Amino acid sequence: MKKLWLICGALLVLACSGAAAQELPDPYAKARAIVEDLGRITAPTGVQDSYKTRIGGVDQWLSVRGQDRANPMILFVHGGPASPVTPTMWQFQRPIEEYFTVANWDQRGAGKSYGETDPDKVAGTIRIERYVDDAIEVAEHLKARYGQRKLVLMGHSWGTIIGMRAALKRPDLFHAYVGVGQVLDVRENERISFDYAMARATRENNTEALKEMGTIAPYPGDQPITRERIIVARKWPQHYGGLSAFRSDSGYFFRGPLLSPEYTPGQVKDIDKGSVLTLGRVLPEFLQVSFAAVKRFPIPVVMFVGRHDYTTPAAPTVAWMEQVDAPYKRVVWFERSAHMIPWEEPGKTLVSLLEFVRPLVR
Repeated sequence: MKKLWLICGALLVLACSGAAAQELPDPYAKARAIVEDLGRITAPTGVQDSYKTRIGGVDQWLSVRGQDRANPMILFVHGGPASPVTPTMWQFQRPIEEYFTVANWDQRGAGKSYGETDPDKVAGTIRIERYVDDAIEVAEHLKARYGQRKLVLMGHSWGTIIGMRAALKRPDLFHAYVGVGQVLDVRENERISFDYAMARATRENNTEALKEMGTIAPYPGDQPITRERIIVARKWPQHYGGLSAFRSDSGYFFRGPLLSPEYTPGQVKDIDKGSVLTLGRVLPEFLQVSFAAVKRFPIPVVMFVGRHDYTTPAAPTVAWMEQVDAPYKRVVWFERSAHMIPWEEPGKTLVSLLEFVRPLVR
């Protein structure tokens, strides 16, 4: 079956339609049952909630898990747009749940939320500011429902755009902000990513890559970043490990929903449908995103940075962190990661949350 390349915010997603969209054979159901049993929270102090609630006028899904309700809560804002973490959280999140309660939110038009509202109704609301207001409303809901004074706000990829803007708009809701694969300046990110792939392809004499990238060079240059150009520009950095370090593909992530106990086979199909719904509508806004002009950040900010990330390259984020004024700031390097830090280095992700983020909860 034909593969569909999608730009998921700051993340190039290879949506393997033949894998994720087909009817799931019986063996997947048995495997999902094992994953579900392993992840079941049985501690009397724990929480394991999966539910939908009205956010921004539409029903959106939340998954809230942790071993102790008294722990601090993380609101994780997923990438994409429309690339939810909920169906792959089983791959890395369980140890974090011993120290934090983690809320994963399927954004409007994404994952399980996609099937709750007529896509035609959602389509007209696909704007960055609407996502930001949703995030704020989700945070207020979680605070009230779980008795939290404030939350830790953690964004990944596309979710860092929503997260940064939410923190700037409503800093009173959050102890700290954690950016993972931070989108800092889209045009600069695109340039660095493309130059990296060109250099690798030149060094390895990859004539196919050089020919294809040559059709859009110089990139981004002074030309508009069209959907067609960005697809070519993202393909080859991913091939050279810019999405998952030392890997040319990320099948663990794209096929991971097949084993998720949180998702039905139909909801797995909806992941791709959500990407199609949101991509074209949000792309023009996404391409204009830059936080370079933000000189002061109102809450502590911690950046988790993959040394090999050429989906959202580190240099603009590191340069911004050097000049920004914030109550606390820290850059944490992940030497064996590219863009998918929690999946690539789950142990260091946990240790870094405990060492650099947990003390900020006061």
